[in-house]
Amino acid sequence: MKFNRILLIVVSLALMLFALAGCGKDGAQDSQKKLNVVATTTMLTDLVKEIGGDHVSVQGLMGPGVDPHLYQASAGDVTTMSKADVVVYNGIHLEGKMGSIFDNLTKQNKATIRVSDAIDPATLLDFDEEDGVKTKDPHIWFDVANWKLAAKVVYEGLAKADPAHKEDFKKRYDAYLTKLDETDAYIKTQAESIPKESRVLVTAHDAFQYFARAYGFEVKGLQGVSTATEAGTQDVNELVQFIVDHKIKAIFVESSVPHKTIEAVQEAAKAKGWNVAIGGELYSDSLGSEGTEGGTYIGMVKANIDTIAKALK
Repeated sequence: MKFNRILLIVVSLALMLFALAGCGKDGAQDSQKKLNVVATTTMLTDLVKEIGGDHVSVQGLMGPGVDPHLYQASAGDVTTMSKADVVVYNGIHLEGKMGSIFDNLTKQNKATIRVSDAIDPATLLDFDEEDGVKTKDPHIWFDVANWKLAAKVVYEGLAKADPAHKEDFKKRYDAYLTKLDETDAYIKTQAESIPKESRVLVTAHDAFQYFARAYGFEVKGLQGVSTATEAGTQDVNELVQFIVDHKIKAIFVESSVPHKTIEAVQEAAKAKGWNVAIGGELYSDSLGSEGTEGGTYIGMVKANIDTIAKALK
């Protein structure tokens, strides 16, 4: 009888220890589980990777060269976002055809990070659409100071979703800020190497106004802020006349916009007696392929200013 009682106690203790060990194992697995994050654009995918590091698994909806203004989410994209722990997007109608999807995610209490919320609304640039409606320019990433604010809101969002790794996120965020400061200084140095009268950037669509304000350029875009708005004959004629009148040395194609529009401008200027060069390809609404010079945000903005400086000096 006494032996049976002792045996019962031993078995009970063993079961308790086994259960505790199982809980500990589950806890360890939970701490090692990666945060599942979905980001819309290539710039945001890169930003989440920079701050999240090994603690996040990031899926970007848009690949290199994809135009976010025209991107239409598939049923699979919607499912992917609904299953994610966190969804990161730009906002200000950059992802122009996805607004209702983001609204639905918010209604479902899905954790979302809209990076444009980090920018002081008073500093957002206005843009007049063709129908006279005022909107805001969504291309906030072309001013590195704005991207530092975007990095902050991404850090805070990841830390809220995964507080166990908040310190690691903070270390990576701080390190990234240092790299962004170095990048900002590099762009300013390169911009200052171009004569002031030559700091005119003519591009396929009006994506570089934040860049212009931050680094001392004038920008002329053939299309509007959104590539969904096609350039008309009058737009082309006005831009060509501007190029001829100001004897612009070079104009630029963009990686996420068909080259034919700027090539047509080049030909029209030539017909008016002015040979303007294609100064190179700029990254605008998308990064380059992973592993290439423009495959990261920092690599992209550095590649852009290098291309601009080389063509306009």
